[in-house]
Amino acid sequence: MNRMKTQNILIAGVGGQGTLLASRVLGNLFLNMGYDVKISEVHGMAQRGGSVVTHVKYGERVYSPLVETGCADILLAFEKLEAIRWIHYLREGGMAVVNTQEIDPMPVILGTQQYPSDLDELLLKLCPNSVIIDALNIAKDLGNIRVVNTVLMGALACYLDIDTTEWEKAIKATVPPKTIDINLQAFYSGYNACRSQSNAPF
Repeated sequence: MNRMKTQNILIAGVGGQGTLLASRVLGNLFLNMGYDVKISEVHGMAQRGGSVVTHVKYGERVYSPLVETGCADILLAFEKLEAIRWIHYLREGGMAVVNTQEIDPMPVILGTQQYPSDLDELLLKLCPNSVIIDALNIAKDLGNIRVVNTVLMGALACYLDIDTTEWEKAIKATVPPKTIDINLQAFYSGYNACRSQSNAPF
């Protein structure tokens, strides 16, 4: 990466999915590599079940903590409907890493709307560079659904030119000590799942 150019990542999900922990892993990762980092977490809507978005910017010098509409290099979406909700923040040619998980928003729970059935097709139409991964089932296979966020970190790592040892250091510095092993397993499970996809950069 050109160290002069600020890179923008938008993390979107639902409260309780671990999006804020993911942003802290990224913050530690980029700080360890000598970048200036700004992270802006949206508060007030981050209660369990509510929409939450985090802005992560890094580069040689970062002046604003917020990613502007149409300027995100990567959208990391923990839930499919949230991916659609925030995909307009991607720049032209940007990419989206999207969890297949579907969490009903309040209008669906109340029965006033239905959860859209064509989101995969819509994602690929809006962002041809979309990578869709079943992070929840990967986490279930590992025996801990709380590591969905680290599975998605592994998927994201496939598309950032950063050695996995740097990711390991950031994860170890961020997650609770007792969960380091399961989080590293989750990271590499997500990483290998993305490597197996036909559009992986290998």
